[in-house]
Amino acid sequence: MKLAHLLVIGSVFLLPLGAQAQWQWIDKENKKVFSDQAPPVDIPEKNILRRPNTAKRLNFSTPAAAEGAGANAPSSAPAATAAAKPSGVDKELEEKARKAEEAEKAKQAAEEQKIAQARADNCKRAREGKATMDSGIRVARVNAQGEREIIDDDMRAAEQKRLQGVINSDCK
Repeated sequence: MKLAHLLVIGSVFLLPLGAQAQWQWIDKENKKVFSDQAPPVDIPEKNILRRPNTAKRLNFSTPAAAEGAGANAPSSAPAATAAAKPSGVDKELEEKARKAEEAEKAKQAAEEQKIAQARADNCKRAREGKATMDSGIRVARVNAQGEREIIDDDMRAAEQKRLQGVINSDCK
């Protein structure tokens, strides 16, 4: 019975040792990452905040490490697997970020479609107005005082020039 108590108490004291074998670093997005695996090779040494006491980081990008490895191909395999493993970022957080990005893209696409529709409408109206001005029929408009005035040749030419500018910019 005493032995069972000692084993339970001993295991309780040994539990925190597993938590100390944790890596802590700051990733590219300036977020703290906690992991039981070493950080990817592209994380600089200054961004590693904590490492296990027994772990030593291997740097595969230095020439000395390449010379020490010789012609053995397996030495580059840990670097490839370290880059392929997730960096400790929560998958739900990645999913939320991806959905937010998709929503932003959909919002931009809807805005672009709205602008394209407005341009098409402007183009149609400008072409109709230009056809009216080119036809030579008498055109009247209401001035600022609310009076009706007939457009003379100078005003017609200015309006034709303005409508042609709208056609050039919106009808592509």
